[in-house]
Amino acid sequence: QFVESGGGLVQPGGSLRLSCEASGFSLNDYRIAWFRQAPGKEREGVLCISGGGATTDLADFVKGRFSISRDNARNTVFLQMNSLKPEDTAVYYCAASLIPCSGNVRLYDYWGQGTQVTVSS
Repeated sequence: QFVESGGGLVQPGGSLRLSCEASGFSLNDYRIAWFRQAPGKEREGVLCISGGGATTDLADFVKGRFSISRDNARNTVFLQMNSLKPEDTAVYYCAASLIPCSGNVRLYDYWGQGTQVTVSS
């Protein structure tokens, strides 16, 4: 089971740090990705991180603004989001896969319930 947290309302240009904590299994062997889904749009990949800490951008919009990290001892993955824009408004999900990082939602075995991020003045 995953539990995401850290979402909320933030003004444009602000920052948020999302957390994804696993319980009942170890994240160490999994690639963990963050996805997001805005109203009326398909779920899209954001960033992915391997068990060893290698990261993969799953979209161009993350460059220079978003980063992903993990703390295996805490069984938690983080998504740091800076310089947020209104178009970043979405429900953010974390997901786990045993195969290499991908933006294909079908390749992920476990999903969290999502956390809402709203960027608005």
